Order: sequence, then C-alpha cells, then structure tokens
Amino acid sequence: MDGDTLYSIGELARRTGLTVKTIRFYSDRGIVAPTDRSPAGYRLYNIDAVARLDLVRTLRELGLDLPTIRKVVDRELSLPEVAAAHAEALAVQIRVLRLRRAVLTAVAERGSTPEETELMHRLAQLSEDERRRLIGDFLDAVFGGLDAAPAFRGVMRSMTPELPDNPEAEQVQAWVELAEMSLDPDFRAAVRRMAEDQAAEQARSDTMGPRRDIAAVVRDQAGPALTAGIDPASPQADPIVAAFTAHYAHLLGRPDDVELRRRLATRLESVNDPRRERYLQLLAVVNGWPAPESLAPVFDWSVQALRVRTQQ
Repeated sequence: MDGDTLYSIGELARRTGLTVKTIRFYSDRGIVAPTDRSPAGYRLYNIDAVARLDLVRTLRELGLDLPTIRKVVDRELSLPEVAAAHAEALAVQIRVLRLRRAVLTAVAERGSTPEETELMHRLAQLSEDERRRLIGDFLDAVFGGLDAAPAFRGVMRSMTPELPDNPEAEQVQAWVELAEMSLDPDFRAAVRRMAEDQAAEQARSDTMGPRRDIAAVVRDQAGPALTAGIDPASPQADPIVAAFTAHYAHLLGRPDDVELRRRLATRLESVNDPRRERYLQLLAVVNGWPAPESLAPVFDWSVQALRVRTQQ
C-alpha cells in the first residue's frame, strides 16, 4: 500500500482484521471517514485509515467510549490525558468490584440474612471519613474519660483500623466484621469493663511506682508452664501461680489471699473474651500487620490454676 492508493471497505477489512460491518459502523459515525467514493458510490479509504482503525480498536479494547475516541483520533484530546483519566476511572471501578466481591463472599460464607447483607454492604461502602467516625465512636465509648492517660492513648491508636485505598478482598471482609463488632453494644460494654479494670490498676500503680499490666505478667509466667505441659492443678504449678498472684497483690496493695485470687481469675476471664481476640485478629488483617499470637490458652491455663486453688 502507498499513500496515493485508495482501498475499499473489503480491502481495509482484510488489512486491519476488522469486519466490514465494524468499519462501516465507525465510518458512519465519522471516526474513520472515507477519503473518496468510487464511481459506483462505494467508500474508499487511504493508508491513514489503517493506522486510525488500529488505534480505534486498541482504545475500544481499553474501554473508551466512541465520542472520546473520536476526539482522540481527531487530536481534539490528548491521548495521555485521556488514558490517565480512564485509568483513574478504572481504579474506582476495580475498588467497587472488590468491595462487592468481599461482601458477597462474606454473605456466602456466613449464611447471612438479607438484613445482615444490607448492613455489610453499607459498612463496606463507607468513606474514609465515615469509617473514622464509626471507629472513633467505638473508641470513645470504650475509653471515654480514660484516654487522658498516655497508656490508653497508645492503646486507642493500636486498636484503630486503617483500611488501605486499594484493599484486598480479605481486608474488606475483615473491616466489615470488625465494624459490625464495634457497633455491638455488648462488645462495647465488655471492652469498657476491661479498660476500667486496667485503669483502676494503673491508678493504683501510679501511687506506688510503675507496675506491669497483670495480663502481661500472667502471659510471661504461665506461657512457659503451658509450653512445658505443666498441669495447672498440679503442685508444679504452685510457684508459677504464686508469682503472678504476688504481683497482682502488690499491684492492688492487698494480701495474696483466696479473695484476691478469685478476683484475678475473674479479671483474666474478662481479658480472655474471645471477641477481644477476634477484634485484634481482624485489626491485623485490615492494617496488614502480622497475625497476633493467641493468648487464650495461657489465660485458660491461668484461670483454671486459680479456680482449683480457690475452691472451698
């Protein structure tokens, strides 16, 4: 083909791989206009039509609409600008599709009711500001009045989910479940009780010098015993129990007696609420953190060891 040769639609179709019907369609809309017509009235095209049709096909495969394509091929619009705008629009569409897929997957796995499905859909669609307000309300309900202490400000930050701009499906699913938990009044009340217990212990510690949180002490003392396979009811567990109950007694400024050990057992049962652990697991998924270690076995061991030693 050379620049002076004119070609019929059939010849142009063989050259480009497009159908005659498709080329006629583009021609009728002025996207690839004929250069001339034959004596019989048939449309004729020059070599430029080949490059134009190749560009049109590429842009259509990329999802651009015909009015925009016409402006690009006529050089009324800059192709890089159009590509950038279209890429941004596709990013939004991909995010929406990820959200929909995450919700539908959660519905399928959980066997959700229509009401639960509607709630999950609304939670997944929240904007960043709306998500922050929802979690902010949860944290205020749990730590309100306690957040002046530096330790609690750090805890609040550590319990704040940050869903990325382009989350994976599992992050969206984790966010939806976490948001549902944060709206649950029973869960809020349970976490509030834990925070109040810790605040009371912290206040006592502040008057006697810094003291480690009792849950951390129990974890460090009972963890090795659990790993070693020590029976919580056995005499071997006596010094381990004595170590963390002595710490708790010193923390509260009370004697290490049966009443204190019962109180500690109740405290550890509260901390060992499976919903708290689930929240932390979901938080790690949303924020892209390593999965937290489960402390449930350690607390179970410790509570059992305390209950055995406080039976009447």
